[in-house]
Amino acid sequence: MNENSNTNVWRYVPALTIIASIFLLVLIISGLKEYRYIGGGVIPQNVITVNGEGEVFAVPDIATFSFGIVESGATVKEAQDKATMKTNAALEALKSLGIEDKDIQTSGYNAYPKYEFVTRQVVCITYPCPPTGNQEIVGYEVSQNITVKVRKIDDAGKAIDAATSAGASNISGLSFTIDDEDELVREARQKAIMDARNKAKELAKDLDVRLVRIVNFSEGGNYPIPYYAKAEMGGMGGADMAPAPTVPAGENRIVSNVTITYEIR
Repeated sequence: MNENSNTNVWRYVPALTIIASIFLLVLIISGLKEYRYIGGGVIPQNVITVNGEGEVFAVPDIATFSFGIVESGATVKEAQDKATMKTNAALEALKSLGIEDKDIQTSGYNAYPKYEFVTRQVVCITYPCPPTGNQEIVGYEVSQNITVKVRKIDDAGKAIDAATSAGASNISGLSFTIDDEDELVREARQKAIMDARNKAKELAKDLDVRLVRIVNFSEGGNYPIPYYAKAEMGGMGGADMAPAPTVPAGENRIVSNVTITYEIR
C-alpha cells in the first residue's frame, strides 16, 4: 500500500470514531431505559396500603318516575283500546308540561287472559267424583308501564299529578339524579386520593419510613347515593281539586373509595 492510500484511510478515522461514539451512546441510553423498567411489574416487599374516601354533595336536576295503566275487556282489543286511550291522555298531559318524547319510554307492556273457576252441578254416581268445575277465560287484561324523565325538577309533582289524573293506577320508582355526574365523580375521586395520601404520610411518619412511589392503585367505586322520595298521592286517580304532590329533591351524595399501595424505605 502506497503512502497516498494510507493517508486516505487515516482521513476517515475521526468520522468513524464519532459514529462509533454516537452508536455506543445510544446503546447506553437504551440500556438505562430498560433498566428503569426491569422488575417494574413486581410489587416490592416493603409496602404500605391505605384507603381513602371522598364525597361531594349536589342538588339533583332530574326526577325520574314510572307509572302504569291497567285496563280489562272482554277481548284483547277492547282492553288494548281502553289502555291506549288512557296512556295517550297521560302522554299528552306530560308533553304539555314541556316533557319531550325522548324522555318518555315504555318500560313494560303485557296482555294476558283473566281466568275464573266456573262451578257446575254434577251428579256423582261413580267414585271418585268428576271435577265440578274448571278454569275459564272471562276476559283479558292489558297493562303498560311508562318511565318518565323530568328535566325541570320543579315540575316533578305536576308530572305525577298529570299521570294520575289521566288514570294511572300506580306510581313507582321516584328518584332524583344529576344529569352530568362526571365532574362531580372526578372531584370525589380527587378528595379520596388526597385522603389516602394524607393517611400514607402520617403512617410513614409513625413508622419512621419514607414513601418512595405508588406501586398499586384501585378504585372501589364512584357512585351517587340518590335521595328517594315517596310522594303523598292524595287524590290519586283524578279526584277533583286534588293538589299536585310535593316531592322535595334534597341533595345527592357522591362517594369515591380508593386504595393506594406505596413502596417504602
